[in-house]
Amino acid sequence: MGDEDGRVDGRTERGRRRRAEIIEATLAVVTRDGAGGVTHRTVAKEAGIPTSLSVYYFATLDDLLVAALSSVADVYTARVREIIDHRDDKLRGLAELLHESAGPGRERALAERELSTLAARRPALRPVARGWRESVAELAAAVTDEPEAVAAVVAASEGLCTALLLDAEPAPVEHVHGVLARAAGLRAAPTEGAGRGR
Repeated sequence: MGDEDGRVDGRTERGRRRRAEIIEATLAVVTRDGAGGVTHRTVAKEAGIPTSLSVYYFATLDDLLVAALSSVADVYTARVREIIDHRDDKLRGLAELLHESAGPGRERALAERELSTLAARRPALRPVARGWRESVAELAAAVTDEPEAVAAVVAASEGLCTALLLDAEPAPVEHVHGVLARAAGLRAAPTEGAGRGR
């Protein structure tokens, strides 16, 4: 019995690892070629596995795309939850998280933006894509009780993320923080050089 359980546990763990590898390969394809480049064949090639194995773990392309977007969204949602629970200046924490998309978090942020945009055309992706907006709305509601201000912070965070990915020289964290504070109807703490033109 113990040996059988061990074999089952081993197969389960291998299955988890294989799913994770396929998801990582999907994100790599999205980052390199865009969401339109994702097929079972391209993902399998990226992962170095037979196409049939990709189909075995993710029966449809939507299953694969939802899993890929979920893996990115779960990380962001956990980070936002950490900010809500442990940061005094929640907007500063959000600004720092957004700013990461211009640096070490660029590849993941790029994949998340691409997949979230695809959600407008693929209904299966929409619930996952909405997760980011909902977590940012929860953070915003912790700093303002004005519904319009909460919506403005959500919209600003999405626009800032896109701008940070597009700009050759991304705006500093202080600027991102200031935009979020303005969206929330708050005054950001003055920073060094504030008031001088850019």
